[in-house]
Amino acid sequence: MSTMTGGVLASYRFVDAASGAIRTLKAEGIRDFTVYTPVPNVEIAQAVGHRVSPVRLWTLLGGLLGCASGFALTLWMSFDWPLVVGGKPIGSVIPYVVIAFELTILFGAGATILGLIFHSWRNRQMGAYEGRFTDDHIGIFVRCPTERRAEVEALLRAAGAEEVRVES
Repeated sequence: MSTMTGGVLASYRFVDAASGAIRTLKAEGIRDFTVYTPVPNVEIAQAVGHRVSPVRLWTLLGGLLGCASGFALTLWMSFDWPLVVGGKPIGSVIPYVVIAFELTILFGAGATILGLIFHSWRNRQMGAYEGRFTDDHIGIFVRCPTERRAEVEALLRAAGAEEVRVES
């Protein structure tokens, strides 16, 4: 009976060694791993195969909804309480651009926060972690069954890991 509560944690100092290890893991068919880096890195993101964040769609939809709400709100108020000032039409759109812009920003920011919470809650995975992964090392935690940990440990060492540790 295999347990998936633990795995193997490897520490790398150089980006090319870490990205090579990620590519090796993927070539071996291992897909359940977490990568920790101190700063975003394009080479590691390409090795992992990151897609574009779906949160940006939430921002777009929130912004469009805010813009439409801003114009709808101001036009509705204008026709509900008509004040003719200087002979201008009641539903003049140009002064309402400011309100629409403000609601675009407000709704877009709110939708971004909601999208971030939704996607981070849905993709929540816990793994082993060390503080040096925020400073100068790159960490790779591979979740694997107990019987496969020795193989994964050897694979990560061969890829140039400075330190490899089995986590249970």
